[in-house]
Amino acid sequence: MTVLFTFPGQGAQKPGMLHALPAHPTTERTLAEATQALGRDVLALDAAEALRSTVAVQLSLLVAGVAMARVLAAHCAVPRMVAGLSIGAWPAAVVAGVLDFSDAVRLVELRARLMEDAYPHDYGMTAIGGLTRQQLEPLLAQVHGPAYLANLNAPRQLVVSGSAPALDAVAALALAHGATRAERLAVPVPSHSPLLDDQARTLACACDQVPRKRPRITYVSSSAARALFDADRIMADLAANMARPVLWADTLRHAWERGARTALEMPSRSVLTRLALEADFGAGIALCADGNRLDTLVQVARADQ
Repeated sequence: MTVLFTFPGQGAQKPGMLHALPAHPTTERTLAEATQALGRDVLALDAAEALRSTVAVQLSLLVAGVAMARVLAAHCAVPRMVAGLSIGAWPAAVVAGVLDFSDAVRLVELRARLMEDAYPHDYGMTAIGGLTRQQLEPLLAQVHGPAYLANLNAPRQLVVSGSAPALDAVAALALAHGATRAERLAVPVPSHSPLLDDQARTLACACDQVPRKRPRITYVSSSAARALFDADRIMADLAANMARPVLWADTLRHAWERGARTALEMPSRSVLTRLALEADFGAGIALCADGNRLDTLVQVARADQ
């Protein structure tokens, strides 16, 4: 039973998420490594006030994902595949062995600062439930101001990115046309839209300076919805994903076609676990690290050995 580790994106953060990681020597080593790479205490990032910052959120998700995967690996529970949504692609690439964790910490800090500095306020993302892509796209065309289809998470679970007034207009139109949900997400930047093209190019230049290796396990890109095996291609994918739509439903389908039968979500929350139940993951099992005992997670992951 092939296991896929999934890593959530911005919006899945919660206060105390780093402090809630398993009490384990591997967790302590990972936190220490992140602190050294940052030059400040990484455990200060998951306070409620700190998580108002895109920088703190993205770093917390990176560190939590890598730490949890390393703890499982310490118990001989490793995946055959990894995939991450948005910022989740970065811990996925670290776990796949593509880049060093310390380099990832520094690059993710740069990524988040570029996004936050470009759009400090009045932009964000809104989740639309109950409409298909074919139903939502004509509504986007009616809106004045930047609004882009950013995430295709499940057939009827989509996310729009853009300016606050445009997002409000999209939400009103969507609800008037049968949407069951139109909710602003805890993401204060217009991720996965052309509004971040310039920032993605800047990040790509920084990524060019970092060593990379061919993945040890299969890395599935949520921007391309396919497995990537070339290290340079994966680094380019990481740099660009902030400005490209997330094809999460197609990513899960591709993982299923490659043999994945269990999707184990790294911290925090259970966003990707719920999406796996809505998307085309066949009759697969979806489980999240949050709320489950470590021995349960190890048993599930070891089923792949």
